[in-house]
Formats: sequence, C-alpha cells, structure tokens
Amino acid sequence: MADKVLSTTGICKYAKESKSEEFIIGTEIGILHKLKKENPGKRFYPASELADCPNMKLNNLEKILWSLQDLVYKIEVPEDIARKAKRSIDRMLEIV
Repeated sequence: MADKVLSTTGICKYAKESKSEEFIIGTEIGILHKLKKENPGKRFYPASELADCPNMKLNNLEKILWSLQDLVYKIEVPEDIARKAKRSIDRMLEIV
C-alpha cells in the first residue's frame, strides 16, 4: 500500500515538490541520504532498514559505460523470470 509508486527520480521529485514534511520510503535505503540532503526541512523514514543492496553500491557510471562499450558482460536471465520481469516493467509503463 502506497500513496505513490515512483522511480528513484520520481521519488526525489515528489519529495521536493510535496508540501508534506514526513515520508516513509519503501525502496533501497541508499536514497535516504540524497532525499535528506535535497530536502533539509523534511523527514524520511525507511519502510525497512533491511532494504540495503550492497551490489547496487558497486555500480557506477564509469563501469556501466565500460560494459556497454566492450559488451563483455553477458547477462542471462531464465525465461520464466524474464517473462515475469517484462510483465512488471510493462505494468509500470502503463501506470506512468
């Protein structure tokens, strides 16, 4: 249950534009630092302290660029998971 379901960029924009002063954020907790920095008069609470993804912190723009330029990292996703993921992405795009 949520008031808004948004991308990371959408969450930041919504928090900035909203007149609300408190928010419960139900995504990776790494975004909380950015939200607090960009909105010093507002309070942000994680829906769960366990929503921490150490692998996400290993990614950066330089590594993504290398991967796209060299095409050395092949990602294989089982067909059943790919179907479910595509349904989720399609649904997100419908909502937007």
